[in-house]
Amino acid sequence: MTTTASPSPTPAQGSAPVTALVTPPYACDIVGSFLRPAALRQARADFAAGAITRDELTAAEDAAIADLVAKERAAGITAVTDGEFRRTMWHLDFLEGLQGVEHVDASTWSVDFKGPKPKGAQLRFTGRIGFGDHPFLAQYARLREIAGDTPTKMTIPAPSMLHLIPCVRGKATYEPIDRYRDESVLFDDIVTTYQDAIRAFYDLGCRYLQFDDTSWGEFCDADKRAAYAAQGIDVDEIGRAYVAAINRILEAKPADMTVTTHVCRGNFRSTWFSSGGYAPVAATLFAANYDGFFLEYDSDRSGDFTPLVEAGARGRIVVLGLVTSKFPELEDEDAVIERIHEAAGYVPLDHLRLSTQCGFSSTEEGNVLTEDEQWAKVALVRRIADRVWGAQA
Repeated sequence: MTTTASPSPTPAQGSAPVTALVTPPYACDIVGSFLRPAALRQARADFAAGAITRDELTAAEDAAIADLVAKERAAGITAVTDGEFRRTMWHLDFLEGLQGVEHVDASTWSVDFKGPKPKGAQLRFTGRIGFGDHPFLAQYARLREIAGDTPTKMTIPAPSMLHLIPCVRGKATYEPIDRYRDESVLFDDIVTTYQDAIRAFYDLGCRYLQFDDTSWGEFCDADKRAAYAAQGIDVDEIGRAYVAAINRILEAKPADMTVTTHVCRGNFRSTWFSSGGYAPVAATLFAANYDGFFLEYDSDRSGDFTPLVEAGARGRIVVLGLVTSKFPELEDEDAVIERIHEAAGYVPLDHLRLSTQCGFSSTEEGNVLTEDEQWAKVALVRRIADRVWGAQA
């Protein structure tokens, strides 16, 4: 859809009270990643080539993040991120930084995106996994310093990814180390690792943490479900195990900390790898005790809003990803607002929020749009949120 001239940003009829929207997730929110600016891409290339030092790269990253934070503030974003500017990929940099986890070259394999495919990669366990003095702690501390008094949001891959990538996607070649021949021990260690992560980020001042997760997108997809079943994998059973682990992890969350999740269907160079409505997973997914669920709803690949009845019944907060981050064309504001009110038939309006369906750069390559087009998307989310929930909610 292309945009029309936008009416003045006045709240829609039946809009939620602003007081219900002042804690995260926010009426206007973001998934987290942003397009890497040219100067940062050059600095990373120079570092890879040995032309600059690690300290020089860090300085370039700091400068890019400072500029990004200023733009996020100007765009009306309440809790800013570092855009994932220090990462190559949204998940592997974090997972490989855990104790007992290492990268495995998989140059002949990649996730089956419907178009360009990212660099192949796999993980394996070398010993007991743990959080330790993870390098993302220093990265978050630098974001806090750059952001000053502005609230911040940290994004990391969900705990399910630590099981899905080596144990499910890699089932054909996965050979558990002795410690993890009993899979319950692996889940216990995943729980401990992520509880330690929550506490460590909290101690650095993080009050808004997001777990990014592609497992549920795969479990929605009929073709992927069939492929897993052919390998003897029961994704419904795995989904229940994931929620059990997540809920144990969230027991460590302090009362004044928000932990949300983003259910992703793949986001590389504006392509995707999973489709299908949320019905196959809704009852299980919304049993997870997250403070909010970022759900992709930018195309008919995500199905309709009917499965949200499970979220509504549990009083969950749902962030509707109705604005795509994959393409530059702007959605029609009135059409998006109509869809928000349609979703409110399943989840009360004061439990709904709005964001783009995903970040703009889940990998360092980024989606196929310009930075100006990226910020036009963010501005659109802000305008719509103001119209629906009230200015600056």
